Amino acid sequence: MHKPYLIERIISALTYITVGFAGFVWIIVGAIIRKPLTKFLQFHIFQSIFISILYFLLATLIRFADGLLVHIPFINALWRNIIAFFNVPIFGMYSLIQAIVYGIILYLTVFSFMGLYARIPWVSDIIDQNVGR
Repeated sequence: MHKPYLIERIISALTYITVGFAGFVWIIVGAIIRKPLTKFLQFHIFQSIFISILYFLLATLIRFADGLLVHIPFINALWRNIIAFFNVPIFGMYSLIQAIVYGIILYLTVFSFMGLYARIPWVSDIIDQNVGR
């Protein structure tokens, strides 16, 4: 296994910061110039896109549940307390959810820029199976 080149590390870090957009553009550029992606780039690009889609689906599901649960009398108060707990600013102006999301993005960005495979349980296993690493 070769150590990733600097451009591969930059692209893999940028793909996490841009929520997969930089990686998607790099896939298109690679297809145009007919240069296959390395396993390192494939892993990070696909993991960032998968995490972005997963985050979007989870946020949509919570929004949908919020729309339903506010109409149920006793569950309404419990649901609002849970939502408030996770959205109250704890770390400066960041809520617990924001701090977790930014921490994960920072972890993935730094490790990929260092040329390492940033692992997230369950997600990285799915990417490994599909990339063939």
